Amino acid sequence: MLRKSKKDDSGVKLEVNSRILDSCTDLMGCIRLLIQRSQDLQAEVVGSGKGGLSTNEFYKKNNRWSEGLISAAKAVGWGASILVNSADKVVQGSGKFEELVVASHDIAASTAQLVAASRAKAHPKSERLKGLKVASRRVTEATGTVVASAQSGATLKRQDSTKQDYSQLTLTQAKRLEMESQVHALELEQELSDERTRLAELRKVHYHLGGSQEGWEDTEVADA
Repeated sequence: MLRKSKKDDSGVKLEVNSRILDSCTDLMGCIRLLIQRSQDLQAEVVGSGKGGLSTNEFYKKNNRWSEGLISAAKAVGWGASILVNSADKVVQGSGKFEELVVASHDIAASTAQLVAASRAKAHPKSERLKGLKVASRRVTEATGTVVASAQSGATLKRQDSTKQDYSQLTLTQAKRLEMESQVHALELEQELSDERTRLAELRKVHYHLGGSQEGWEDTEVADA
């Protein structure tokens, strides 16, 4: 993608696309390392904890732990896939920078979940656990770079596309445009409020669905 962008684009667009693709490429490398470190730690946990059990028997006995690992790893992979697709769309001019930001935040959250699930049965002084934590920090730093690149890219693109010359406006024209801008700002504020309400409802649904799938609700009932 980067080679094609350098060939076809120039100026602000080339600068924005280069930043986006470089940061996304770095993040994908960090994610691959994270998954590898997680698999290494998982193998250590199984090897040291299964005793006379077979690997399958160990996973069956510790199904809550293994299901948590699988769920977290899938979430990281899903986030990475969304990130790649979003970056591709942005470079092609059909995507939104905000999609990159959301995907990056989702990857960071899933990474924290993966580390928490992985270390649940790991020895606190495990060198492989330390390696996983280092890989996790690198993912977090890389997601921050993607977010920064997306935000700066959006700003540069917006500034480049919204440059307007108001020097020739009459008083009447300036007043009309000012009122239109105020109306548009109010509309955007209302849309933002509505979308935040929708987001809160979706997060509630996600929590309940996730709790049902992972058995959180069963645990809460049992604890009660």
